[in-house]
Amino acid sequence: MSTQPFIAVYPYDALGAADYGWLKARYHFSFANYHHPERTGFGALLVINDDVVKAGAGFDMHPHRDMEIITYVRQGAISHRDNAGHEGRTAAGDVQVMSAGTGVYHSEYNHESEDTSLYQIWIAPNQRGVAPRWDARRFPKQEVSDQLPLLVSGRVEDEAKGALFIHQDAAIYGGRITAGAIVHQPIKYQAYLLVSEGEIEVMGQRITAGDGAEIMHQPLLALRAISPAEVVMIDVPQLTR
Repeated sequence: MSTQPFIAVYPYDALGAADYGWLKARYHFSFANYHHPERTGFGALLVINDDVVKAGAGFDMHPHRDMEIITYVRQGAISHRDNAGHEGRTAAGDVQVMSAGTGVYHSEYNHESEDTSLYQIWIAPNQRGVAPRWDARRFPKQEVSDQLPLLVSGRVEDEAKGALFIHQDAAIYGGRITAGAIVHQPIKYQAYLLVSEGEIEVMGQRITAGDGAEIMHQPLLALRAISPAEVVMIDVPQLTR
């Protein structure tokens, strides 16, 4: 197996797509009625849905089990409620996490007057049967020019860094990059890169808004913002079964 640096870009227009009226979705991996035999996950990363939820609409109560579910809100806001008594509103630029563990029912609604756009990210946990939990956090919104802020992590070395916790040795970074800046981002395992706004250059390739990219065997990634950009990077291990 090759250990040479590798990048594969998946353009927005080539992603899976669904339009339910109240929800428009693009699927980076197989999900719901969209199935691509070669796109069933990336290591422990199983789902990335690029969703637009119409104002006043949302996901009714539904169950999950043994999954780490992360929501990165890009525009608008989403309101969470579950059968364990957790509830909260997560706005643009902020993140919520839910460990489904032994089982949880929850709803996600857009109670705003505008459409809400978000990434929904599912990561397989490294522990099954944990107690369900939910948490959300606000993060700084200013553009960066050195390194992306750490948003989510289950790593021991990140315990004191203010990240939202998940049950996996994975980390999610995200934020806005100043035009012309080069951000150097370390990768522990392998990374999936999302560009939600603007355009960046990575490993000699241009990635534009809506695109995703798989990156392997590259311990330090240089992200150059061609224009002001918003980026999310998900660093995950291989999935062990």
